[in-house]
Amino acid sequence: MDESIIGTLKVPGATLHYEQRGSGPVLLLIPGGSADAGLYAAMTADLAAHYTVVSYDPRGLSRSPLDGPLTDQRVEEWSDDAHRLLELLSPDGPASVLGCSSGAIVATDLLARHPERLRRVVAHEPPLLELLEDPAPHRALFAEVRDLFRKEGIGPAMARFSEGLGGGDRPAEQATELPPEIQEMAPRMHANMPVFLEHMLCQFSSTVPDLPALRASAGKLVPAAGTESRGQEPLYGPAARLADLLGVPMAEFPGGHLGAVERPKEFAERLLTALG
Repeated sequence: MDESIIGTLKVPGATLHYEQRGSGPVLLLIPGGSADAGLYAAMTADLAAHYTVVSYDPRGLSRSPLDGPLTDQRVEEWSDDAHRLLELLSPDGPASVLGCSSGAIVATDLLARHPERLRRVVAHEPPLLELLEDPAPHRALFAEVRDLFRKEGIGPAMARFSEGLGGGDRPAEQATELPPEIQEMAPRMHANMPVFLEHMLCQFSSTVPDLPALRASAGKLVPAAGTESRGQEPLYGPAARLADLLGVPMAEFPGGHLGAVERPKEFAERLLTALG
């Protein structure tokens, strides 16, 4: 099946836009930051040769409107949304999941709470700051970025974020160098930035994962990070720490924090290996 099936799912407090392509067991792709289903567009075809690939716009972003006013977002609520998608689209068997960035925090929570629904979870660079030996400076950076957004807007906030992470000065939503499949998402991603900076960045990164629950399902979790993120402690560090705490190997992926966008073919190949 080459054509994408586009659907909506009513969940408590929101309506989710989702896209489905391919056949076989379900692989749910959870986007992170201000991204939506389009984050994974450039690698969907390669994955759909092996899986029924499902991607979606998280609540409050892009084409998944909230029923009421926008408030601080909660990992548990996003995790519930992902679970409801799996109940709808993978009712008869366990699914695999990839989450990137804040989406990896959601994927980790999903595994802690619903291990019976999952076969394998790849958590790519979850910024779980509380796992780091000294989270304080990173917490301070994230809070500074949010405050800068409130005072000066998206541009200065993202420039400070990039500088603080040591990732150069290229904005994450810049469309010029992105694959054509991703360029369509770039304006939506930019429009979602206020939601991310005000209502997700500090809220998600301060989450403390349920380590006892994760230990019980550690064999299903693949903590992952990009080879180009090795010097970025808040991005690479939590995945490495999670692997240590759970006694599982960490997988390195091509590229950096946005490897799925910048190196989609190699990223998809590595993902298929990690999923077994």
